[in-house]
Amino acid sequence: MQTPNNWFVASASTHLVVCGLQGWKDLPHELLHSILPLLSSLRDILAFAATCPPWRAAFSSYPSKYTLCPPLLIQPNIRVPAPHIPSDNGHQKLRTCKVIDPAKPNTTMHCQIDEETLHEMYFAGSSYGQLIFCSGQHCLVVDPFSGTKVSPPHFPLSIECGELSVPEFSHPPGVSYSSSEQSSYIKHFCGFLTAPLASPNSHLLVNTRFSLLDWPVGSDSWYELQLSNKWLCQIVEFNGQFIAMDYGNRIYRLQLAPQLGLQEIAITKLPGFRFLCNQNYSWLVVCGDILLRVTRFQIDHLDMSTKPAKWVEMKNLDSWALFLGGHVMSPPVSFMGPERWGGRSKCLYYARYSPAWSVYSLGDDDNPSLRYMRAWCRRLQPLWLYPSMLYRDGQ
Repeated sequence: MQTPNNWFVASASTHLVVCGLQGWKDLPHELLHSILPLLSSLRDILAFAATCPPWRAAFSSYPSKYTLCPPLLIQPNIRVPAPHIPSDNGHQKLRTCKVIDPAKPNTTMHCQIDEETLHEMYFAGSSYGQLIFCSGQHCLVVDPFSGTKVSPPHFPLSIECGELSVPEFSHPPGVSYSSSEQSSYIKHFCGFLTAPLASPNSHLLVNTRFSLLDWPVGSDSWYELQLSNKWLCQIVEFNGQFIAMDYGNRIYRLQLAPQLGLQEIAITKLPGFRFLCNQNYSWLVVCGDILLRVTRFQIDHLDMSTKPAKWVEMKNLDSWALFLGGHVMSPPVSFMGPERWGGRSKCLYYARYSPAWSVYSLGDDDNPSLRYMRAWCRRLQPLWLYPSMLYRDGQ
């Protein structure tokens, strides 16, 4: 690994002697933490963490590790030959999917997801490096990089899993689906984790047709909040609170304690504000301390300092880039300063199969180049995901 500064090479022995250190493994965490932001790819970060136990400890204690590198692109329909790894886990066949790191796109990577999950369950979302699948009364949380799976209790029998009418069904070129998958109705689930699975306060939230379900991870049952005409399509964490959006683009504040609750946030509709009642074309994304609502045509940030709150148009994303998956339930990912790994700011990276992604400029009103479609379907589509290890602390 290259050293971050030439001066350190020239005077390393002197500094080690003066400080009483024995070698590279004894470097203080403060210095190691200053090195980490200079690494631009996940492979470099993993190499840093694998150097020795003290360096791994420094990596684990670094806050917000997922800000160090861009998310990885998972292409579930592209299989990677991997004869050196097992093709099953003892009772289920595994699909080895292609993974691409935008910082090192020519490096071969892969992950594994069992075929039964991909074929029989509906993709409901992703959080903290985990993929969430649902089917009937059953839910499954899958880590595609470690292979671990968590199976919550079955949904209450009273829960009805709704269907959404989908007038336009789209899928990547070269990918075929059965006639049942191409029907005009798609099962609707929206899944979200409030914290990494290992956290003591982690909850799994799943929105079905008439209910929002809350499973405190590790418990024996679900809590239910009955909803009326509030089909949630997205939940994000913003400034210590959870914000949800439904298919009418209404915004809510979600509370977990003392009991599960949902309160609509009153928002002023400004003149000229474009209202699109279709999650195919709009989504919420957190960029630092700003909550954005992004559409094909406009970027707005939510100003909650006023009563009622209001959407305020933004002309561009400044130094941010957005990463968007091909499935409606794929949450967008934001990244600040993509130039350090060769990326571009003020752009949207849309996940595909071939090419692996398309890059669109954002903030241009009526930009004719923004022609992409997010798919409504059972099967997982290309998506951006950070490995769960980047959300763990002290391990």
